[in-house]
Amino acid sequence: MQMETTDNEQLKAAALKRLLLILSCVLLSIGTCGGPLIMRLYFIHGGKRLWLSSMLETGGWPVILVPIAIAYYHRRKNQAPTEPPTKLFFMKLPLFVASAVIGVLTGLDDYLYAYGVARLPLSTLSLIIASHLVFTALFAFILVKQKFTSYSINAVVLLTVGAAVLGLNTSSDRLKGESNAQYMLGFVMTVAAAALYGFVLPLVELMYKKAKQNITYALVLEIQMVMSLFATIFCTVGMLVNNDFKVIPREARKFELGETTYYVVLVVSAIVWQAFFLGAIGLIFCASSLLSGIVIAVLLPVTEIFAVIFYHEKFQAEKGVSLALSLWGFVSYFYGEMKHNKQSKQADAVKEKENNKEGCTPDVENLQTVPNA
Repeated sequence: MQMETTDNEQLKAAALKRLLLILSCVLLSIGTCGGPLIMRLYFIHGGKRLWLSSMLETGGWPVILVPIAIAYYHRRKNQAPTEPPTKLFFMKLPLFVASAVIGVLTGLDDYLYAYGVARLPLSTLSLIIASHLVFTALFAFILVKQKFTSYSINAVVLLTVGAAVLGLNTSSDRLKGESNAQYMLGFVMTVAAAALYGFVLPLVELMYKKAKQNITYALVLEIQMVMSLFATIFCTVGMLVNNDFKVIPREARKFELGETTYYVVLVVSAIVWQAFFLGAIGLIFCASSLLSGIVIAVLLPVTEIFAVIFYHEKFQAEKGVSLALSLWGFVSYFYGEMKHNKQSKQADAVKEKENNKEGCTPDVENLQTVPNA
């Protein structure tokens, strides 16, 4: 009876984890495709504040308090009278400090990314950001001992070449009124953003592994809240130094789509970007940082297509070659992962069969001869 209860609990936990995985993928899809489009909308129609745009990427962190409060209410409702009072927050000091440090790095990455969105066409930016998978794979190998296969190496090489192809012809890809130097600086800042986020993802996974407490999804939400809070503080300091708070009302009045739309764009941007970060950190919890990076990279061509459709951006031959190489890299990686998982399952099945066979083999040395009656 106890064994049946344990099996049911395991099945329930597995089903819940699959549900969280699907939810994380949906949130990440919304953030990866919607976040850059809304940010670009801000810049196209008169927005110029880089630190404000950076802050909005994590400024929606209070939204996370809603699921945390719901989870707390659910725990209190189902708590047995003999159990000690449940806590609103589970996070301990070491995990808080680690989350705060990663949050500051995320704030810096937000600024680098916002600079790229302001200076580059969104279709170009998406292809460059796809190179973050290279950095994610590299840092995952260093920090969490992620194993490489020939397929993953091939994907890394293809994505690197794909990003490099975009730098071959910059003259026809610049935004109106932008110099070649500004374009190249935007290009470099975007690559730096990709590299830094490629470092942050495995760093979060390492934090999960090194944490001296049980990592639950409720705790994952707390970690994301702290990371977003400190990233927002980092960007808010930049806003104060740059006098963004004084300029915002004037910029809203001059916004081409209207003052009300200006503030709607800011609020929606904050919410959509929070969906991105919740999805990314949820995928790390359910699977790995590398899978999170892959899903982001796979969705970037979709963002690029949306940019061409909605913002009428140019799609030169270089972008076509870069997109083809990126998709080739994605297919290579996914095929390699599927093949590796199939081989692992077969190896586990053979090992289990051998163990069962050994368990059934009689120990000849300990057999005793039974005397005849």
